[in-house]
Amino acid sequence: MFRVTGKSSIDCEGITRRNFVEAGVLGFGGLTLSDFIAAKARAASNSASYPRSVVNPESDTNVILIWMSGGPGHHETWDPKPDAVSQFRGPFGAISTNVPGTQFSEMIPEQAKIADRISVIRSVRHKSGDHTKGNHWMLTGFEGPDFNKPDFRVQRRPSLGSATSALVGPRKSGMPAYAAAPHLRGGTDNFFHYAAYLGGGHNPFNTNSDPNSAKFQVRDLALAGGVTFDRLEDRRALLKTVDHDRRRIDGGMSDMSDQQQAAFSLLTSKTVREAFDISKEPAALRDKYGRHEFGQSALLARRLVERGVTFVTVNTQPWDHHGTANRLPTEKGAKLLLPPTDRAIAVLIQDLIDRGLYEKTLVVAMGEFGRTPKMNAAAGRDHWGYTFSVLMAGGNLRMGQTVGMSDERGAHVLDRPLDPQDVAATVYHHLGIDARQVSFPDRAGRPLYLVEKGEPIRELVGDV
Repeated sequence: MFRVTGKSSIDCEGITRRNFVEAGVLGFGGLTLSDFIAAKARAASNSASYPRSVVNPESDTNVILIWMSGGPGHHETWDPKPDAVSQFRGPFGAISTNVPGTQFSEMIPEQAKIADRISVIRSVRHKSGDHTKGNHWMLTGFEGPDFNKPDFRVQRRPSLGSATSALVGPRKSGMPAYAAAPHLRGGTDNFFHYAAYLGGGHNPFNTNSDPNSAKFQVRDLALAGGVTFDRLEDRRALLKTVDHDRRRIDGGMSDMSDQQQAAFSLLTSKTVREAFDISKEPAALRDKYGRHEFGQSALLARRLVERGVTFVTVNTQPWDHHGTANRLPTEKGAKLLLPPTDRAIAVLIQDLIDRGLYEKTLVVAMGEFGRTPKMNAAAGRDHWGYTFSVLMAGGNLRMGQTVGMSDERGAHVLDRPLDPQDVAATVYHHLGIDARQVSFPDRAGRPLYLVEKGEPIRELVGDV
């Protein structure tokens, strides 16, 4: 008997996703995995109708998104203000990078050492301090719902990763196009990583497990206790017989066998299982990334893009450091999260360089907004969407520069204001997608463009 263990989870499309093997297609009942495979098949069919002329067929590129939910402080990372008075400067100083004239916060020394391999956009803004709005804005390019409204969890546009899945697909057959590690839980209003009206087949393949754990196991690629792949093959033979009988009674089941075959192929794929097997990485390299959840998730992301996943989101611990409402104050939060994050990002970039993946892989690190220029009474910084920073590295973009400028307090954009759609358009450009030319029908059948007003950032991509 196969056991059903663990809890069900509901994705943003309302589809219950249980463990693929323990509760999915292998039972005679709900056939949840077949439903999932059917969604993938429908997504593939729908994708065939998208305008392929807007996707460069020769592009072999991918993206790793470091999602810093909650909003990292730009003062404490890539846009320090060392000459401001203490209430604006904050608790940390600035250090020189290996790019003359560019300084980062003293809290990110490892990235400062490779600043010539990084570019920082210091003038992104959407002018909202609402986590929900900002989260949706940065993950999709479009404004999201208000937190205090009844529809605050409703995703209005597809995420960057889901649109990539629909338009590009995986770089290698048999791999997911869009994956996430270690999970997509937690953070603040962290709801919008999904496919919206593109359908559940373009939602991320969610690792949902800590790669730093000795018991790390990708839930959807694991067999229930005591089950072997030989037993799985026996069960497949039995299901074929049952399906044959079902098809004689109900012609609507005629495609179930193909769906089940696809499910078994995913489950038993050595290529997929090997891609997620982080234990194959050398211990010394794992140590460099850092033996913690984020470090090992960043390493896993590199394994996945190396093996054909097109878009990987690495979800970090939340960065909502305003010192009130049970949140950490800025100094304590920065000292807790920045050193391991700084190290893992720097090692990831160097690892991509060493493996010849740096030019084809775009690393993006960002949250939904920045933090207020003035420290509050609780020694924290509040929500701030009037100027904040986004890091980009690799992707054959122009590195070693800062784009845009905030004022002397880090309060407002002083030069080159940029919109979340400009960030999105730059990511899509790297992937070979002409985003201004792509429209998808929403749930009402209305065509909605992937990007409406944004442009790839010229300082990074050159003339387009």
